[in-house]
Amino acid sequence: MTVPTLRSTAPVRSIHRRSAAALLAAALVTTLAALTPSPAAAAPDRFEWPLAPRPQVVRAFDKPERNWLPGHRGVDLAGREGQAVVAAGAGVVVFAGSVAGKPVVSVDHPGGLRTTYEPVHARVAAGTRVGRGTVLGYLESGHPGCPAASGTCLHWGLRRDREYLDPTLLVRAVPIRLLPVRTP
Repeated sequence: MTVPTLRSTAPVRSIHRRSAAALLAAALVTTLAALTPSPAAAAPDRFEWPLAPRPQVVRAFDKPERNWLPGHRGVDLAGREGQAVVAAGAGVVVFAGSVAGKPVVSVDHPGGLRTTYEPVHARVAAGTRVGRGTVLGYLESGHPGCPAASGTCLHWGLRRDREYLDPTLLVRAVPIRLLPVRTP
């Protein structure tokens, strides 16, 4: 009577475990990549100026040292009363109403960005999906701090979570300026 020889299956199990671990790791990396906002979420080609033609910045961004200290948490853009104000990028309107007596529209964008526009008489409601260039409403006069020469300004703000950012970074790349070569 011949006794069958048992072969070890340990090497086969080890290969299967390594393959399963590799597949799990690949799935985890793919999932994390999909959930992590990419820097391209704020790429200039995905955003545009909220007023057309490209407006003049009449008051620049002045980030406060701390959120509660004085500063200018956006930019003021020269406009005219009744001018259409458009979404700088695709997103969802999260607020369209009045804050301290001023009409405001806020839009959440991918990557945790939120743009805010004031004073804007809203044409959209909270929950509305908008594309880049969708009319949000119409500019009203009376923004405090608007230079008298401009008359009417749009205050355009940008935040990521609780951090205030310069919204003009969404629409413009830093220009390359070549300096002259100086010879001694």
